[in-house]
Formats: sequence, structure tokens, C-alpha cells
Amino acid sequence: MSEAASTRVALAKSTTSRKTTRRHTPSGTGTTALLASLAPLLHEWVPRQRWFAGKGQAVSGFSLVAATEILPLDATSTGPGLLHLLVRVHQPGSRHAQPQEDCYQLLLGVHGTLPPRLADARIGQVTDGPLAGRTLYEGLHDPRVADLLLERFRHPGTLGPLRFDRAEPIPPGLTPRVLDTEQSNSSLVYGDAFILKIFRRVFPGTNPDLELPLALGREGCGRVPAPVAWFEATTGPEPLTLGVLQPFLHGAQDGWQLALAALAAGQDFVPEAHALGRATAEVHTALAAALPTPPLAHDRTRHLVAGMVERLESAAQAVPALVPYVPGLRTAFDAVAALGETGRGWMAQRVHGDLHLGQTLRGDDGFWSLIDFEGEPARPLPERRSPQPTVRDVAGMLRSFDYAARSHHPWNPEWAARCRAAYCEGYASAAGADPRGEPELLRAHETDKAVYEVLYEARHRPDWLPVPMAAIQRLAAEPA
Repeated sequence: MSEAASTRVALAKSTTSRKTTRRHTPSGTGTTALLASLAPLLHEWVPRQRWFAGKGQAVSGFSLVAATEILPLDATSTGPGLLHLLVRVHQPGSRHAQPQEDCYQLLLGVHGTLPPRLADARIGQVTDGPLAGRTLYEGLHDPRVADLLLERFRHPGTLGPLRFDRAEPIPPGLTPRVLDTEQSNSSLVYGDAFILKIFRRVFPGTNPDLELPLALGREGCGRVPAPVAWFEATTGPEPLTLGVLQPFLHGAQDGWQLALAALAAGQDFVPEAHALGRATAEVHTALAAALPTPPLAHDRTRHLVAGMVERLESAAQAVPALVPYVPGLRTAFDAVAALGETGRGWMAQRVHGDLHLGQTLRGDDGFWSLIDFEGEPARPLPERRSPQPTVRDVAGMLRSFDYAARSHHPWNPEWAARCRAAYCEGYASAAGADPRGEPELLRAHETDKAVYEVLYEARHRPDWLPVPMAAIQRLAAEPA
């Protein structure tokens, strides 16, 4: 029997009725004992993962939100089991950081004897508790485990607190592979047909990366791959979105890499920037048709500006290089506040929330798609799900063109300027309005984005700090 076939047999034996809601935990064990036995390994392993958001702070402990056996852990077998954990990671904070208690999704393989092909996925051997003597490993790197997840989507239903749903049939027998390109999440590709994004840090409430593509699919917007299947956890009043399966755009190229290749070859990127602007406007138009578009009236404008000012002041405390530019940057926010005081309003709607060249794909036919609608992972989920002015996405893409130009040596500011103009022109060709027609709002959002970039680079990539700092200098000097 093939490995994939044996997985399907195991799945058939362990699948519960679609109406089943009882929790699945390791046989004959308590969840407290399970987590206590795994904690020493998780203390070492979790902080090293690229998707862990709490780097630089100590981990003081773990608490279990939910534990589910997706593939039962048979005490009489040395074969693999798959344990799905939702674990709250406790961090006490520091002088510069608040205490954190983020919830993470872990898919842990358990094996009596780990095969050599999974050596790189090894977490360690459990020394006590219900899994004593077994080896723990990152389950997503095991093709048998990855195949099991696809089978769950093919046969949707509930398993303990986990609920699997799908929008259309999924063929069997697709070979899985792990993508190593993402940081805040993990992804599996099945054949060349589907990509499964696994959210690592999860929050109560539907993730925008499920909510918005579903809404766009209902509107018939072809710029965003529509979800094929997804799974959630029901551990409280609101569901936790755990993963989304979408069509894999085979042969499509990343917009960031395309831009860097054009710079390296001394080629223009104006046609691509224009097409990207048009694609962005089409997505915005579809989102406005699918979901509410509340006005950004006086009170909401004041709240928007207050958030920008707060982020600026917080970033300046963490990055001293930002301090001399604070007065100039404040003028961008003050200009929007002043317009709001006169009664000026804008429309707000759901937007991408973290749009840049790396969130775009160009197909072989030149057709551009937008992906990864999760928003900025560092921001609270309610904020990411709130309606925003569309210029927030525009500002993110304008900053991305600047990033690309400054990553090339020598710096090519004219290349970035041409791309920025072409993008806005392309946007206007589909939306009917040029985003540069709201200069105060656009400057404020570009300033807010540059401040975010400064804080991110200072914390994670200090060598890149000069890139957003150059934008800070320019934005602080612009007239109000």
C-alpha cells in the first residue's frame, strides 16, 4: 500500500461524524500533562521559528487552548500521529515591550522512530508524560501528514474544535511540498493546483485573508484567487481562522522579484506599474460593492489621525534616529485633521491592508493578481478588519516602488518616480479618480507607512533602516 493510500485508510478510521463536536486529545491523557511534557521542547523550538512574533523577549510559559488528534497517536504503533495544538505563549515583556499572550497554531508530528528524511524537521524527544519516548517534529514537513490535511478538506466536517469547510470539490493524490518563502505563516503547495496557507499566530474573528477573497469571489473579481477550502477552530464566541486553501498560480512571478530584475537589467517598469494600479483599483471597486463603505466623517477622521500620531510617537521612542523628523512628519497628520475639522470627509471601505510588490503575482499572460489579504500581522485583527481609505493600499505600493529602487545600487530615484506616477495613472484608469487628487490623505498614509517601516527595520533588519529613513527625510520636508 502506498504512503498516500495508507494515510487515507488512517483517515477513514479516525474520521468522526460531521456532527461530532467532542474534543480529541491523546488517548488516556489529560491536556495539562500533555502540555507540561512538551513545554521543555517548545521553549527551545518556538522562539527560533520565523513565524514567531515575540522575538527578543523571554518565553515564561505556555497554556493550552485546544488539543486535537488529527491522526490518532496509537500507543501500540511506532507510526506517525498528528497533534494539532492551539497554544498561548506567555511573555512577561521588558522595558520596551508590553507583556504578550499570543495564541499560536502548532501541527506536531509524533513518531516512534523518526525517518532520516524528516531529520531537519525534528523538534526533540519527549522525556516524560503521555508521549514519553516519542520524537516530536514539525508535521508540515511530513508528506504523509500534509496529505492527511488535504484529505480533511476533501471530506469536510468537524473534529473536536476543528471545523473543515470547502467551496468546491478537491481531487485526490496531489503531491505536497513546503514553501520556505513566508515568515509570519507557513504554506504547503499541492501539486501545482493548490496552496494551503497555515496561519501561525491566530486571533478570534475571521481572518481577512479568508473573508475578503470569499467576498471578492462572490463579486466575480478574478484578480484574487478564491478560497477552495478552509478550516477554523471554535474555542470561543468567535472562530479562529487556521488555514485557507486557494488555487496555486503556477508559473506566476512575484512582483518584487520582477521589479528587482527590471532594475538590474536597466529596464523600465512603467507598463507593469500601470497594470498594477489598474488591478488594485479593480479589487477596491469589487470590495466596495461586496462590503459596507461607511463615510470617514469628523469623529472617524480624528480617530484615524490620533492613531497615526500615536504610532509616530511610539516609533520615535524606540528609534532615536526618527526624533529630529517628528515635527515635520506631524504636519502630514495635522493637515488631514484640519480638513476634518472643516467638515471634509472621505469614504472608507475594506482594503488589502498590507499591499506591496511582494503581495502581487504576474501570470505568463501578463495578468496581475493580488494575494495575502491578512493585513499587517503586527496590528490587532479588529483594526485590520475595519474600513479604511483606499489610499492606504496606494501608499503601501508607492512605498514598495521606493524600496525596490533603493535596494538597487546605485539608487535609481527616477525609476521609482516613474513607477509611482504610472501606478496612480493605472489606478485612475479603472477607478475614475487619481489617488493623487487627495494629496493630504495620501501623504499622511505614506508617512504612516514609512514610520511603520522604520520601526520594523530597526527591530528586524537594521541594515535596511536607511531605506525608510530616506523617505522620512523627504516626507518631513514636504510642505503641508
